Amino acid sequence: MTDLLVHLVRDYGLLAVFVLMVAESCGLPFPSEIIMPAAGLLAAAGHVNLGLAILIGTAGNLCGSLLAYWLAARFGEPLLLGPGRRVGIRPHHLEIADGWFQRHGLWAVGVGRVLPVVRTYISFPAGLARVNPLGFSLATALGALPWCAALGVSGYLLGANYDRVSGPVGRVAVVFAAVLVLTVALWMWRGRRPDPKDA
Repeated sequence: MTDLLVHLVRDYGLLAVFVLMVAESCGLPFPSEIIMPAAGLLAAAGHVNLGLAILIGTAGNLCGSLLAYWLAARFGEPLLLGPGRRVGIRPHHLEIADGWFQRHGLWAVGVGRVLPVVRTYISFPAGLARVNPLGFSLATALGALPWCAALGVSGYLLGANYDRVSGPVGRVAVVFAAVLVLTVALWMWRGRRPDPKDA
């Protein structure tokens, strides 16, 4: 997968960066941790402008996120509880996601955008909860820009030593994912405790 993505970015330049970042933001397994450093490598070799590559990556992230948001908002539970059942989505998961966005709204989007793995899927529950589209777009862009910039600049600075980017970023992604799982588990546990107001 890594070699395929790197070759696509190398062969098709900024078009590939945009298309792959759109796909990544729709939940397809094309990690930005590979796409954006590859764009940085391309910039280091003088083939594209680094700033433009970062903006294109951010734009792709925003477009893909809006598409995922729209799919969830338009088709809702039939989509997520139909095909979504194959990846373990259950009705109570949707209730939890809806409650999360009803309470925290755009904060949930903003925080999710800077978390590896989570950032890829945050648009679906946001669309299901129908958070404000304009605010969603702004939170997505503000989260995606520094993420794309950090990865793009890392690839640019390390040049041919690309393996030094993918390894550390992958380890950080695992740590973030573990923290997120623990946080969600704690939140679910707290959510199932009886509310004193209901007593």
